[in-house]
Amino acid sequence: MTEPMPTLEQVVTKIESVKVSKGLTWAELAEKMGQSPVWVAAALSGQCSMSADDCASVKEVLELSDAECKVLQGYPYRGSLTQTVPSDPFVYRFYEIMQVYGMAMKEVAQEEFGDGIMSAIDFSIDVDREPDPKGDRVKITFSGKFLPYKKF
Repeated sequence: MTEPMPTLEQVVTKIESVKVSKGLTWAELAEKMGQSPVWVAAALSGQCSMSADDCASVKEVLELSDAECKVLQGYPYRGSLTQTVPSDPFVYRFYEIMQVYGMAMKEVAQEEFGDGIMSAIDFSIDVDREPDPKGDRVKITFSGKFLPYKKF
């Protein structure tokens, strides 16, 4: 009889546990995978589908089984937060930023590019530390391909 496949939630919980117990960072795991730390954190949190090669590069250090790697290669339900308004303060700030500045960013971008949207598929994020005498700042850069709306 074959073992049942683990759930994505079980795999993510195991990854979090192993990462903490070994003192690993997202940057270290990203270096092993040859990917961005943000993408690696998202993938290993179950928000992005990993390739077999991606999983193979961290399989040993994260103590993953073949079945767990298969689960990480599945197609996730992206953005499936457990609540509509996030309660984590760091994540909530992005919600707040979009509430306050989202329409303004849309207006400014559409003046520059025309009627369209920024892709969340052809997309990257960089998170950097920006030294400041009043206290270091978090610099987050979103870069997405512009997708114009088409007429039909």
